[in-house]
Amino acid sequence: MSTTKYANAVAAIRAMENSLLSRNDLDQLINSATRNERENIIASKRGSGQENMTLEGVWETLRAYAPDCRELEILLYRNDFHNLKAALKSMIAGKEPGEYYIRPTNLDLDSFYSTISSKEYEALPEYLRNTAQEAYELLTRTLDGQLADSLVDTACMNAMKKAADKTGSDFMKKYAELITVCADIKTAYRCSRMKKQRSFIETAICGSSELDKDSLVRASLGGTEGLFSYLESTSYGDAAKMLADSPAKFEKWSDDVIMDLAETARMEAFGADPLAAYFIAAEAELKNLRIISVCKESGTDRETITERMRKLYV
Repeated sequence: MSTTKYANAVAAIRAMENSLLSRNDLDQLINSATRNERENIIASKRGSGQENMTLEGVWETLRAYAPDCRELEILLYRNDFHNLKAALKSMIAGKEPGEYYIRPTNLDLDSFYSTISSKEYEALPEYLRNTAQEAYELLTRTLDGQLADSLVDTACMNAMKKAADKTGSDFMKKYAELITVCADIKTAYRCSRMKKQRSFIETAICGSSELDKDSLVRASLGGTEGLFSYLESTSYGDAAKMLADSPAKFEKWSDDVIMDLAETARMEAFGADPLAAYFIAAEAELKNLRIISVCKESGTDRETITERMRKLYV
C-alpha cells in the first residue's frame, strides 16, 4: 500500500476512535443496574447498528481500509497458532474443531482442518508450516498435549518477533517483544508452581532480548521465590510484584503495558502503526465489556470491577 493510502486509512481510523468508550462511559456501565441500561449506554456512544462491535468486525474494517497491509497480520498470529492447537487436538480426538477456533484469523478455517489432517503443510502460511509438522509429530508420539501446546506457543512468539523485524517498525518490534515477555513470565510462573522439569521449561519459554531465556529457565527451577527475585533484578520488577500478588493483577498489568505502547502510535499520521494501535484499543475495550458483563452477572461489587478495568485508548 502506498503512503497516501496509509494516510487515508489512518484518517478513517481517527474518525472511528470517536466511537470508542471513554472512562466516563465505563463508569456509567459499571454503575448501571441492568443489561438493558448497559446496552443503551453503548448504543448511545457508538450509534445505531454499531453497538454490537466484535473484534472480527474491527479486523474486517481495517482490512477494508488497508487491504495490502501485511504488517497487521502479526496481530492475529496468536489466534492462528491457537487454531493450530485446536485443529491438532481435534484431529487426535476425532472431533470437529470449529467450536474451538478463534476469530479473527489469517487462516482459511474452511480448509485448515483438512489441510492439517492430510499433512499438506506446504499449503499453510510459511510461519506456521514447520510448527504444524513438529507439533503433530510430538503430539502423536507422546500424546502430551501440554508439551505440544508449549512448543506451539513458543513458535508463535518466535514467529511474531521474526515478522516484526521484517516490518522495520519499532512499534511492531516492541509489540512482539512485550507479548513475548508477558507470555514468558506467565509461563515461568506456572512452571515454577508446578515444579516442571528443565526440559519442559526450555520448550515452554521463548526468551527475548529483555528477558534472557537461560536466566528465566534457571529462575523458574528455583520456585516462585527464585523467579520473583530474578524478575525484580530486571526492568520487569513491577510485573513480579503484580504476579506475587495475584495472576489476575499480572494479566491486567500485561494488557496495560500493551496499551501504553499503543498510545505511542496514536498520533502518527502514516504507516501501519496507528492501524495496529486501534486494533489493540478495540481489543482492550471488548475485554473490559466482557469483564463488566461477567462481574455484573455474578454480583461483583463496583470497586472490584473498577480495579479490573484495563487502560483505555481514549
